[in-house]
Amino acid sequence: MQHMGTKLLQTDRLILRPFTMADAQAMYDNWASDPAVTEHLSWPAHRSINDSIVVLEEWTADYEKSNFYQWAIVCRESGNAPIGSISVLSIDEQVLKAHIGYCIGKRWWHQGVTTEALRAVIRYLFDEVGLQRIESMHDPRNPNSGAVMQKCGMQYEGTLRHFFKSNQGICDACFYSILSTDEMP
Repeated sequence: MQHMGTKLLQTDRLILRPFTMADAQAMYDNWASDPAVTEHLSWPAHRSINDSIVVLEEWTADYEKSNFYQWAIVCRESGNAPIGSISVLSIDEQVLKAHIGYCIGKRWWHQGVTTEALRAVIRYLFDEVGLQRIESMHDPRNPNSGAVMQKCGMQYEGTLRHFFKSNQGICDACFYSILSTDEMP
């Protein structure tokens, strides 16, 4: 395993890049302030742009670390403004695995954007960083997130009861994973 940090990744429709402080307004406007986006997440909707600024200050400082992976999701057709984020939430170096989380603004839901971003991150983490397992989870009341995982070749492993606290309260977690040896669509 060789940590390489948050490198620029590109797909047909997307640019995945590090965030900058100039992204605060887009972050706030496009997804972070929307309770519909954060409904099944563990962090609350941002109440002001200052909340977005505080998060971006932390993330931009962390880009100096080679084991920090946090991308802004940018649609090529929309300019340089991010519409969401995708990141490695945790890494276990002993078993070469990472846990990924993501969210995008609801204006871009059901367009394959998150699937395209997740595929790019999975490929990067397998091919360049050298991970062997990538996992993610979702609240069962948010089946669209599980559909994204399935479209990327992730396999359902089970549901852990009362596993985490989201903005809906204590909830179950449906776990999915993909191994570097698995075929990815």
